[in-house]
Amino acid sequence: MEICNCFISFKPSLNFFPSSQVIPRNSISSSSSTTKIRVTKKVSEELQKESEKILEWISVCSQVSTFTSTRMGKSIARKGDIPFGKSLEESQKLLNQTTAAVLLPQPLDFSGIEDITEIVKSSVEGERRTISELCSVKRTLRSARELLGQLEKASCDEDSSSRYSPLLNILENCNFLNELEQKIEYCIDCNLSVILDRAGEDLGNIRSERKRNMDNLESLLKDVSNMIYRAGAIDSPLVTKRRSRMCVGIRAAYKSMLPEGLVLNTSSTGTTYFVEPRDAVELNNMEVRLSNSERYEELTILSFLTLEIAESESEIMYLLDRILELDLASARAAYARWINGVCPILGLSRESDKTGDLFSVDIEGIRHPVFLESALRGSYSEGESNFPVPIDIKIECTRKVVVISGPNTGGKTASMKTLGLASLMSKAGMYLPAKNEPKLPWFDLVLADIGDQQSLEQSLSTFSGHISRISNILEVASKESLVLIDEIGCGTDPSEGVALSASILMYIKDRVNLAVVTTHYADLCNLKEKDARFENAAMEFCLETLRPTYRVIWGSIGNSNALSIAKSIGFNQKVLERAHKWVDKLMPDKQKKRKGLLYQSLAEERNMLEAEATKASSLHSEVMKIYQEIEEEARDLVRREATLKANEMKKVQHELKVAMSQIEAVVKDFDNQLSAGEPDEFNLMIRKSEAAIASIAEAHRPTGDYSISEIEDTAYVPQIGEQVHVQGLGNKLATIIEAPGQDGMALVQYGKIRVRVKKSNIRSLPSNKSDTTVALPKRLGQLHRKSAPLEINQNDEVPYGPAIQTSKNTVDLRGMRVEEAIRELDMALSATRSKEVLFVIHGMGTGVVKERVLELMSKHPRVAKFEQESPMNYGCTVAYIK
Repeated sequence: MEICNCFISFKPSLNFFPSSQVIPRNSISSSSSTTKIRVTKKVSEELQKESEKILEWISVCSQVSTFTSTRMGKSIARKGDIPFGKSLEESQKLLNQTTAAVLLPQPLDFSGIEDITEIVKSSVEGERRTISELCSVKRTLRSARELLGQLEKASCDEDSSSRYSPLLNILENCNFLNELEQKIEYCIDCNLSVILDRAGEDLGNIRSERKRNMDNLESLLKDVSNMIYRAGAIDSPLVTKRRSRMCVGIRAAYKSMLPEGLVLNTSSTGTTYFVEPRDAVELNNMEVRLSNSERYEELTILSFLTLEIAESESEIMYLLDRILELDLASARAAYARWINGVCPILGLSRESDKTGDLFSVDIEGIRHPVFLESALRGSYSEGESNFPVPIDIKIECTRKVVVISGPNTGGKTASMKTLGLASLMSKAGMYLPAKNEPKLPWFDLVLADIGDQQSLEQSLSTFSGHISRISNILEVASKESLVLIDEIGCGTDPSEGVALSASILMYIKDRVNLAVVTTHYADLCNLKEKDARFENAAMEFCLETLRPTYRVIWGSIGNSNALSIAKSIGFNQKVLERAHKWVDKLMPDKQKKRKGLLYQSLAEERNMLEAEATKASSLHSEVMKIYQEIEEEARDLVRREATLKANEMKKVQHELKVAMSQIEAVVKDFDNQLSAGEPDEFNLMIRKSEAAIASIAEAHRPTGDYSISEIEDTAYVPQIGEQVHVQGLGNKLATIIEAPGQDGMALVQYGKIRVRVKKSNIRSLPSNKSDTTVALPKRLGQLHRKSAPLEINQNDEVPYGPAIQTSKNTVDLRGMRVEEAIRELDMALSATRSKEVLFVIHGMGTGVVKERVLELMSKHPRVAKFEQESPMNYGCTVAYIK
């Protein structure tokens, strides 16, 4: 009776109110409507929270929390409060932020960001903030500004300007409070956690005066302490602080040494007194006064900065919210990379004639996010490495209710939860662990009735709790909602359960965006034949292994396979036989068996087609990859050729410029020597200049593994009867018997041997053309023509290199004895390479070493000739080695 009375509503008569206070009827109606909306909203929020708990949304948020960088983001994610988009546009905005964060070249640096929410709130309430708390505010403001700098640096490229705009827009209207940060930095040294002298004019003066006073006090006490020590009244000088006053230590027996001194304290044994000398009293009093004044000034500065924070409350809280939003976007991006996720495509309308698509939900190869965590962390054993099984969810635009049937533990509930989590994740801006481009509608509410809703407190049975929750779901669901019901109509008489479930589904199809239910009632699967807005789906079951495959077959009806499962676990055979007889009576036409066989054959056919499709897709992807590589190479060939030519041209021009500058320097030096020299020295100057120019030309000669003749041979075509060098025969001479054909092979004869060789291995004989000589500068050429002894014939062979003296081709015999000098010269002549010159410096002196040197050179077998000293080269003889 008490329970019934709880539901009796009291309706007072209008006469209950005085005539002056009678409430108009429209006011009562408006108030009632507002109350009903408020109650409905509250029920809707409670159902949504319960549905998130059922779908294990908090587990997904917990996974994301490991990728957050701030304490604020980690706290929000761990509580499962990652925000959802309140509309399709907001959810798409969150997805765009995630995509921009995924494309960042490197993660954002959130170091220095702290949760200063409580600091700001306490400041508003008037509580003075400490130095460390003010430094936390400063670090957070600076780090927030640096975050903006990181994003601006990443988007400075023209191609990236719009790519990262969703992240830049987060901080677009933020006030980074540079003035507040500068004020804190001006007043406080956050490294040392102290208030700076410059924070206040009075503070600086007080600290300066206090320092002077303390220096005087310490100096006085140090002198007194040394005096006590010298008198033997203490073991060592002792200056310390007792009761916030500076004092000295002295033995009790010698206290009379400090007349009128104040005893501030004694040691634990009582043998030592800590005495404040009379002269130190005023200095200690001054220290106390200055210390209090300094503390007052510091508190004043802290109060001032606290007030500044309080006045900036709205800007700081808005900035913290935007940083939190940026942190969650970065965490969603890192989570997407971890699960190898793809960006979903959200749609609002489910009408195919508006979208042009066949499916409102088209998700391929999605894996349950909660189960996926264990797989990614390697928690599963080797036999479970493919778990969770990826499933395809494909629901046509015209379908409103999907009925999933199949065996227990076959994956019906897990598949339904996967759809619910995918809807929540996309709504919160997360990528999905799926393939290709998953597509699904945006749902304002995701409402789920999964599991046992039994409640002893509310006197609800399993069925009562089930129906009560469905009733609340139907009350708050809209045409943009997703409804998920597990085992609809269970827990009561099957006939009544089927009738009630069918009625609920017929009612719900016109009132929600999409409803997905699981059932063991075969009659619910027949609703598709009566209404095209219904769709069936079945969980695949392998009759050979008697195990579920956890895959969804859309458009099919699944069997419970209860008898097969019972047989597989070793159930009593007699009981199973009796059960089969009952099934035969209920289905005399064997339709169930035929359906099972048909289902099995269709499953096998589907598996075969999927295998072929996978193979064809793999082959196609490989072909397309090769095609794209070839196309890219071909497109880039012309550009690379032009770049290569330009680079080579720059190198040649640089080399030419360097050589010309060196030659000009030689010519300039030659002109200087010519103007200052004597006529009999011209020949020597010309020879030196020519040698220097020849050396420059030699230094700039191309070096490498190829020669000009080899480059020319690339276009060379050997003719029949021509003699050539063949690399395969050790560069021996061979005769062309047959010219190269289309395959690039030529027939050559070497002695009595005939062999086919590649054209690239054939080299033509060198031509008899004379070598190109280095053109001399104009002035050197004029002198060259005037000097008959140095006339050079281009047809004459020049056997020796330029006679340029270096440390390597010079032997200095000065200061040596005759025997030592001859021995050193003999070793140098033997070590000098052929066609080289050797400069022998013997000096002038008495001429004994010079005579023996010339004598040795005239008889030495390696010396072809030698030139004695000249006016430009006193004390040196040049030997030319054979």
